[in-house]
Amino acid sequence: MNALNSKSSAEICVIEAFYGGSHKQLIDLIEQELKLKKKYHLYTMSAKKWHWRARCSALHFSQIIPMEHNYKILFTSSVLNLSELVSLRKDLRSTKKVVYFHENQLVYPIQSQSTRNKNSIENKQQRDFQYGYNQILTSLVADVIFFNSNYNRTTFLSNINSFLKQMPDYRVRLCVEKELAPKCRVLYFPINLNQSFIDTIINKTVLHQLIGTLNMEKYSNRPISILWSHRWEHDKNPSEFFNALFKLEDMGIDFRLNVVGEQFAQVPDVFNEARQKLGSKIEKWGYLSSKLEYFEVLSQSDIIISTSLHEFFGVSVIEACMFGAYPILPNRLVYPELYPKECLYSTETQLVKKLKQICSRPKQFRLSRQNKSSEKFLSEIIDTRNYFDKFKWDVLKKDFISIFEL
Repeated sequence: MNALNSKSSAEICVIEAFYGGSHKQLIDLIEQELKLKKKYHLYTMSAKKWHWRARCSALHFSQIIPMEHNYKILFTSSVLNLSELVSLRKDLRSTKKVVYFHENQLVYPIQSQSTRNKNSIENKQQRDFQYGYNQILTSLVADVIFFNSNYNRTTFLSNINSFLKQMPDYRVRLCVEKELAPKCRVLYFPINLNQSFIDTIINKTVLHQLIGTLNMEKYSNRPISILWSHRWEHDKNPSEFFNALFKLEDMGIDFRLNVVGEQFAQVPDVFNEARQKLGSKIEKWGYLSSKLEYFEVLSQSDIIISTSLHEFFGVSVIEACMFGAYPILPNRLVYPELYPKECLYSTETQLVKKLKQICSRPKQFRLSRQNKSSEKFLSEIIDTRNYFDKFKWDVLKKDFISIFEL
């Protein structure tokens, strides 16, 4: 039977046009709670061809959501063009429409197109305009909008009118403070990690490392393990990350390296360069499909570094921190909002200096993390072990479930 002609008695409609990664994580967490208390229907599309999902998913969902329903709440992410969906399906206009922004396209960096001709660059910019424009239209028809960080919220709202200035004529200026700001909220993305599970993984790692050294002094002085757990793409700025490590290598400073994270068809050249130059330092290299193995690598890492050019939340960094890695992050984007100032750097020179200090004295660094070192140069190293509990699902669950209260 055609879904359009079927009937739904559920009162909650959940839509995810890009059901993968953090989008899937959030929907799965919400769904496991709704199953216990609410009648709902979930409609998804696979996490492939993001640009096509952003442009065409509204038409798809308009064809599969039943015409006869009792939906009172519609929840979706900003990948879906909500304005198109409710235009195609007028019966959904009366629902309470809630949108969660994992990212926003208004400040998303466009990769350099220096090798293409001018017309190709202009065409790409026009296509990218469409995605930001979709999100603006979605925000206008939504009743409530949640952002995964205040940085995400403020960059979206503050850039709307400058973004719309790209229109060649008949430009529109929105009264953002009146039309949009009142319905915007911040609700951090939840990390579903149980502390007992984290402790089990960490204890297993410590035991394995102790057995490997058979000496407490050697264990404390083992080389610092540095982690890259981000996507292997240009917007994560891997060149700055590896350039810092190349400088450490040139200075003769010892360290170990774990390079994991998701890879795609086109990998920046610097990854191949790094694998050749830093081969003797590498412990793990490549995407880990096993979550357990991934978490084990996080627990083996002393430091998680980001050099990102764009970040609205950063699940991989927070996960690494929960497993004991110390964050060293740029003083920009979302990082000043989520992390202590002691964990931030402003320039590549500062990044290299901090890494040199830490990697040169691994035992003192580890003691500093527990407030047991008196060395002045490490006075900015702080104990972050319990700092990230506020991002756990157990803490945020109540706020997410309240979205679906009728």
